[in-house]
Amino acid sequence: AEVSTVLALPSLTTVGEGAFLADDTLTAPYELGGGWMRIGRAEIGRRAFLGNSGMTAPGRSVPDGGLVGVLSATPKKAKKGSSYLGLPPVKLPRSTQGGDQSRTYDPPARLLWARGLVELCRIVPVFCSAALAVLTIAALSALGAWAWALAGIVLLGAGAAAGLLSVIAKWLLVGRHRTGEHPLWSGFVWRNELADTFVEVVAVPWLAGSVPGTPVMNLWLRGLGAHIGKGVWVESYWLPETDLVTLEDAATVNRGCVLQTHLFHDRILRTDTVVLREGATLGPGGIVLPGSTVGARSTLGPASLVMAAESVPDDTRWLGNPIEAWRP
Repeated sequence: AEVSTVLALPSLTTVGEGAFLADDTLTAPYELGGGWMRIGRAEIGRRAFLGNSGMTAPGRSVPDGGLVGVLSATPKKAKKGSSYLGLPPVKLPRSTQGGDQSRTYDPPARLLWARGLVELCRIVPVFCSAALAVLTIAALSALGAWAWALAGIVLLGAGAAAGLLSVIAKWLLVGRHRTGEHPLWSGFVWRNELADTFVEVVAVPWLAGSVPGTPVMNLWLRGLGAHIGKGVWVESYWLPETDLVTLEDAATVNRGCVLQTHLFHDRILRTDTVVLREGATLGPGGIVLPGSTVGARSTLGPASLVMAAESVPDDTRWLGNPIEAWRP
């Protein structure tokens, strides 16, 4: 099973062989309401997929071979091999795309060892972050009585170093992102994840987490390869493949948004572009899937989802998961 960042009650969660739980998934959470706490078991079936920010409530199951998409809830009675998307979930017509099993579900020993070595390198950004902490403390100690006055400059220098380190790691490990397909058991996917670890472990706590919506944030994202115009407001660092993101002049990306330039269905990483045209707004917690374009001066409401390869017209307002016309 492939398990990313998951919030769960572990003793009430079952994950089947070959399942895939993406980033920020929620399984078997307790539910509070009406003065009661409700708990129950949740199951992710064999070779099932729970997408980014997907939810499986107590008493529900993602069926064998099934899929629950990005920012979506698992229905009460899901049938084997079926796919669902949205809040509330709606059945999604989808055909499973097969691939080389040795690169998706059944890797040979040499690929297991190769991935293990790359995964071991994830300790490097942890050491880098620790080294920055030690150097920062040493610098403040050396300043003595002046530490209180110069601490901001020292921390800004540490943040700049962390941002630069994540940029260097990205270009050395991955280079420029391009549209395409990559199976799970391939060097590109592992190196891409390692570069992302430098962002989350080094750049975010030392820099990006403290400068949302500032020119510093835009400068750092440009260094990672994103195409960002003038006057753009960005509060989110979740741009997985930065080179594939275009934010034109005066675009707005609010807190908690994800410009999702890849999907990982059937254990194949598929990357494509995400574009926000001039003056477009993505509301808090919104997600735009690969291949999509949000038109000029259009607005997407909070927690809204733009489906893959959608084109949102100019000067319109949209809301929901998936999006529909936002009426007063």
